[in-house]
Parts: sequence; structure tokens; C-alpha cells
Amino acid sequence: MNMSFQIGDMTFSLSADKIRPVTGGMAISGVNVTLQLPLQPKQYFYHGWQSWSPTGWIEVDRPFAPMHPAIMRPGQVDPLYALNEKPNGSWLGAVEVPDGDVILLGALGLESHVELDGQILHGWYEQGNGEWFIANGPEQIVFAQYATLLSEHLNEKDVSTAAPQLAQGFRSAPPRVWCSWYSLYTAITEERLLRILNDLSDLPFDVFQIDDGWQKGIGDWEANEKFPSGMEDLAARIHATHRTPGLWLAPLLIVPSSGIYRQHLDWLLHNEKGELVRAGFNWGETLYALDTTHPAALEWLAALMKKVRAWGYDYLKLDFLYAGALPGVRHNGMSRETAYQHGLKVIRESLGKAYFLTCGAPILPSLGLCDGMRLGPDVAAYWDNNRDSRLLNNLAAPGVQNALRTTLHRLWLRPLVHADPDVQYFCTRQNNLSSEQMLLLQELAEITGFKATSDLPAWLTSAERASLVDFLNAKPFAKQIGRYTFEIDGRRVDFSSAMLLPQPLNMLEKIQRSLLGWLANMPWVLRAFDRFSRWNLAHSVRES
Repeated sequence: MNMSFQIGDMTFSLSADKIRPVTGGMAISGVNVTLQLPLQPKQYFYHGWQSWSPTGWIEVDRPFAPMHPAIMRPGQVDPLYALNEKPNGSWLGAVEVPDGDVILLGALGLESHVELDGQILHGWYEQGNGEWFIANGPEQIVFAQYATLLSEHLNEKDVSTAAPQLAQGFRSAPPRVWCSWYSLYTAITEERLLRILNDLSDLPFDVFQIDDGWQKGIGDWEANEKFPSGMEDLAARIHATHRTPGLWLAPLLIVPSSGIYRQHLDWLLHNEKGELVRAGFNWGETLYALDTTHPAALEWLAALMKKVRAWGYDYLKLDFLYAGALPGVRHNGMSRETAYQHGLKVIRESLGKAYFLTCGAPILPSLGLCDGMRLGPDVAAYWDNNRDSRLLNNLAAPGVQNALRTTLHRLWLRPLVHADPDVQYFCTRQNNLSSEQMLLLQELAEITGFKATSDLPAWLTSAERASLVDFLNAKPFAKQIGRYTFEIDGRRVDFSSAMLLPQPLNMLEKIQRSLLGWLANMPWVLRAFDRFSRWNLAHSVRES
């Protein structure tokens, strides 16, 4: 039905099934709702689907264009809407009006999307008849009210009760983590990690987290030949230093070289034609997705989680989780984000009281089931990569600017989950970041409370090591005073420099984009690039 209502001093025209007042705005219901805006908006708040998906305020006449290459889209944006050039986003959308206030339309359920068409905010559910929240007012207040309603909704739906009490020691604040990824990447070995563990000495880290590179393969989660003593022995060695052992896995991905692919194709997600659903490309292979509604696949998933817990790992970083929510035909016909949430509940229950960090994760379906969540793309030892962010329009690619931009725009989620902004840098060796850029990363971590680094202790100067110790021990008071400005212990911090978007391409650059996008869409090119990267990495970490 069509109706008019007023929030504050603004009158709206609305098409929805039901409407009722709630604290801070209106709750409405309908599979399709439209909100006629009283003013022409200046900016649109684009909210990406998963951890790495671009998120931020954009000019309404210059929305995010499709990213390239197409082969990578399933792993970085919602593939259903990857080619939508209108301002749009997953679960919620907001506009800024000339007086500086924002108007928000946010879903309280899964499989929902919002789009701006002129002066109309259009929201819809892919499945069922869902609920929405509409509010108008100052940005921080409106998003805080939305977060409160989401929290209440999670409790009503009995989602958050699946998450047990946080692991011992992490109840009030996120842990301080040393992670192997950003210095060593996949070039980790048992010997190298034990040497680093010894070098950490008295550095106040709560968690020593082993990242990608320990496993036989994606889907084959056993120690490879670089870890001859096994993962249980390594966990015990970490425990002996009075730190929590952490481990990285990507349990919802399957690759053709894995045993599951060879033996259990029926466990994988298929499309309506019976073909396997592609989940992107990495490690030199096409990625496929586990069907999180298949009973046997769920049994395997639960057993895997219990196995790594039995090894002694009490901190689990589970990555590339978007695979469980890709569009496809599932064993029991469940809708995609509900199916993902179903699988995440199995993971959560099987992990017990372990600290559960999600990454590459669809945002709303993960809430209430994890302790921490990565809120932006990977950082890197550089500010920006012109090839990715400009020529390929890939704002989900690794880089400090992309990570800062998306994470800052998701800080409204902090009441619902520990906000992981990714690691911080202190070491200047093999690092192209300026001191100011490294400081911005550190300041964002001070705001979220989630502190981590991959800096190798042997590479730190005495001054860098002292700076790291001070950072890990500090407990500053931070408050937001503007969209991109904060006070940290009374010191003003401005993140505006990270919010700039690439300028439009000229004709020559458009030709370069077409050629580069075409090449990067070829698996053989990506395999060659992967081999070169591994060779280069092996040489660069010899001294570590």
C-alpha cells in the first residue's frame, strides 16, 4: 500500500505492506518497498556484500562501476549485482541530503538489497517477505539505531545464542595477534615459525596465528611437508610461551586438486544447469564452493573444526567464507545467505569456546555467530596499486587505502562484533608505506581495539620494537567526532586522505583497462602470475 509519513521535519512517500513506529524511525515490511525521497540526495552509502567488498559514500552521479577481471568478481563482490551501475548495496542503503543528515533504509533480514533510482530508494528481498528500518537524522545516530535493531532481531531469531561465551581472556576486548601472513605469506615453515616464536620473546601478544601455507591444499587440511612435526606439536610449542595458538583455514572453498573434489563432487554447489558454481580463482586454481546444506558436507565441516580444536588451536581465522553464500542450487533448496548462516552455525557449535574470526564473510549473515570479523580488504606494504584500483576498478584489492576506506565505513558494526581492521606495520624493511600511512593504520586499530601485526621481530629496529610494545600495551580512549575524524586520548585524527576515489579514466586508460581486464581473465595468465609471485616470495624471505 502507498502512504505518507513524517520523520522529524521530513515527509516521505512510501510503498510497503505495513508500517509501525520504533525508536528512532519506522519499521516497515514488504518484499518490495520504495521510499520517495523529499530531496535530491548528494551522496549514496554503498554497502558491500562481504568483508572485502567496497563500502563507502559515493557521489550519486558517479557510482562504483563494475570491477575487473570478471573471473575474480565472485570472490570480491556479490555476483548477483556485480554489473549493476546504479548506486546500490547489500542489505542497506543511505543517502545524504543537503542539510547533512542521512536517510537510511536498512533490512533486518537476509537476501536483501537496496538501490537508489533518482529520488527513490528501492529495497527488496530475494526470498520471502522481510522487515526494514527507515530513519532520518545525524549519521552516527541513525546507524547506531540500525545496529541496535539488528542486535534485537538477531536475539529474536535465536542466532546469537549459537555463539558460546567468548574464549577465555577475550571477553572484554579483542586479542593482540601476531600473524604470519604479511611478512611470509605462504612461505612459512615449521622451523621458521619456531624461530619467530622465540624472537617474539616478551612482546605482549595474546595470539600467535599461523596463516596460509601450512596445509597440503585447499580442502586437504593436514600439515604439509614443511611441518614435519605436525600441527598439534606446533600448537603445544605456542602454548608453552603462554600464548594462544591460532590457525587459518578456508573451509568453504574446494579446489580441483583436493581429495573432496575428486571424491565428493556432490558436496559442491551447483547451478541450475548442474554445473559447478565458480567461487573465483586463487592458488593457481579455479575455486569452488562447499554446499553448506549437504548433510555429508556438514559432517565433514564439523569434524574438521573439532579436529583443529583437538590439535590445540583456540583462535580460528576462517577465510573466503563468501563461498558458502554464492548463488546456486543447494541440496535442500535453502536460500543462499540462509544456507551460509546454517553452515556457520555448524562451525560455531563445533568450535566451542574458541575465538572465531571471520574473513571474506558476508556481513549480516555472520553477525551473532562469530567473535570478530574482518571489515575491509587486505592491507599491504603499500598505499595503493594503480593497476588494481584505477585501471581495473578493483577497490577490493589489497592496499592500505582500500582497507582504511571500507573499514572506516563499517565501524557502525562495532556494537555487534569485534571489528578487525587487519594488521598494522611498524617495521620499515620491505615496506613502501610512509610513516604517516603506517600511523593511520595504527590509529584505526586503536579505535577498534583489534591489534595485530605480521612484522618479523628480527627485522625491527630497537625504536620500532619499542613503538610496537607501546602500541600493544596502550588502551587509549577514542571517540568519533565526524564522519572521518576521531579523538584518540584528546588527539585529533583525520582519515579523509584515505577516502578519495580514483578519478575517471581517459580514453587511453580505458583501452588499457579493456586489455588488462581481458588478460587477467585468462586462467593461464593468473597461473603464470601465481608461479612468479611464489618464486619472488621464496627469494624475498630467505633471510627471515
